[in-house]
Amino acid sequence: MGYDIDAIRGEFPSLAITQQGRPRIYFDNPAGTQVPRTVMERMTACLLDANANLGGQFETSRRADAVVDEAHAAMADFLHAASPGEIIFGQNMTSLTLHISRSLGHRFRAGDEIIVTRMDHDANIAPWLLLAEDLDLVVRWLPFDTDTFEFDLAALDDLLTERTRLVCCGGASNLLGTINDLRSICRKARDAGALSFVDAVQLAPHVAIDVQDLGCDMLTCSAYKFFGPHQGILWGRRALLESLHPYKARPAPATLPGAFETGTQSHEGMAGTTAAVNYFAWIGATMARDYHARNAHYSGRCRDVHAALDLLFDYETGLTGRLLEGLQQLPGVRVLGITDKHAMHRRVPTVAFTASGHHPAELAKALAERGIFAWNGHNFALEVVRSLDLLERGGAVRVGPVHYNTSAEIDCLLAALGEILSPAHIAGSGTVTA
Repeated sequence: MGYDIDAIRGEFPSLAITQQGRPRIYFDNPAGTQVPRTVMERMTACLLDANANLGGQFETSRRADAVVDEAHAAMADFLHAASPGEIIFGQNMTSLTLHISRSLGHRFRAGDEIIVTRMDHDANIAPWLLLAEDLDLVVRWLPFDTDTFEFDLAALDDLLTERTRLVCCGGASNLLGTINDLRSICRKARDAGALSFVDAVQLAPHVAIDVQDLGCDMLTCSAYKFFGPHQGILWGRRALLESLHPYKARPAPATLPGAFETGTQSHEGMAGTTAAVNYFAWIGATMARDYHARNAHYSGRCRDVHAALDLLFDYETGLTGRLLEGLQQLPGVRVLGITDKHAMHRRVPTVAFTASGHHPAELAKALAERGIFAWNGHNFALEVVRSLDLLERGGAVRVGPVHYNTSAEIDCLLAALGEILSPAHIAGSGTVTA
């Protein structure tokens, strides 16, 4: 069985919702995806059958314990972690990063250096700037090439010194879509004696992740970006996590993962996360069997999940190519990201663009009126829009197809933009320009 888009779309109830008689077209996925029915069902079942705190002697508490254990095991398979104990759940990636930054700070001294990038979401920048302010650390910035929208890693070599303690980098840009060379970045950090911290929030919905292969020390992602509930996940090497000082209530466990899972967690969110991982596994077992051979070094659910993501990446690459080709044919449109059709393996489907003479907010509003959902602004990629001199001009429009989107929806978006950008439409609507 090959890729079955109708079967896929049938798993997502929200895709059937109409707006003023027209189907909704969800291209707001980079900020959060829709969820399959099984995610809703697992979350409801948790609230019905396992609605209790952990560690009790009664049935609902024992079931809650099982929900939590299953979620850690599921994310270990999703990321190919060495053990479920290396998986830390939290409210979201930002909260987890702020939390773990305090613990990492115990390893640093005034004058130590950390490296952040101009391409990252601010959740992988601001926590480290705050830590640097608290501890009098030196912050060094890795720029990206504003023509190629990629890093020149020779610049990283110039930044690394004997005082470098931490290198923070995103797996994929949440505005530009660029997939970064994490293996090389993490290797360079390790060779310099520094730790590496990866924000994989934008990467995880599109690319199979193997934390052991990447060579990073910590990695974060968010389930609501890969078809699950609002839930954050942090992976860390066991030896590193066990060496850190956890910020926790005194009665909380001193062992992993509980030492870093502060307070009562969202058990229903964990249940939904397990369901999201199992959704990928279903695709891998039923539609991605041709991808099993390349993932034969994994086993069970881990193999199925990685096969599924490989299949979905290929499908999404087709959508991305169609979208980019169409955008480049529209008058005045500038795509902010890789457009070379031979380099689609170096980007995810997250696509940002501007249109000469049109404010991004007005474009997003005009699309929304047609039932096409898109984002505008800086999208928390503050340093990206600053580097591109777009902050004062409203940032950019951002769209992002995922594997439940279709080529027909891409064509609808392009047709709508063609209409919105037409001189006749502009004259009739009084569109506000940048």
